[in-house]
Amino acid sequence: MELHIFFLYLLIMAGSTYLIRTIPFSLVREKIENRFIRSFLYYIPYAVLTAMTLPAALYATDHFVSALAGIVVAVIFALWGKGLTTVAVAACGTVYAVELFWFG
Repeated sequence: MELHIFFLYLLIMAGSTYLIRTIPFSLVREKIENRFIRSFLYYIPYAVLTAMTLPAALYATDHFVSALAGIVVAVIFALWGKGLTTVAVAACGTVYAVELFWFG
């Protein structure tokens, strides 16, 4: 890639990410009172994190079944209120066990 094309792409990317982050701060000056908008904004980070993590988790293993088993165990442990380390270890252990015993 030519250097001037790279810097053009870099400038466009930096500008777009900067605008996405600064426009809400410049347009909304007071506290948002609408319950629907506040609820919507509260759940945005969780939705984005799920949308980024779930596809990667499904294709991170050799078999779809082991990935799905790991996700199910992670969700169950998270709903039980376990910590992040416990959830991660349980999910990884489940994936390892399924890969070892099912697909051996």
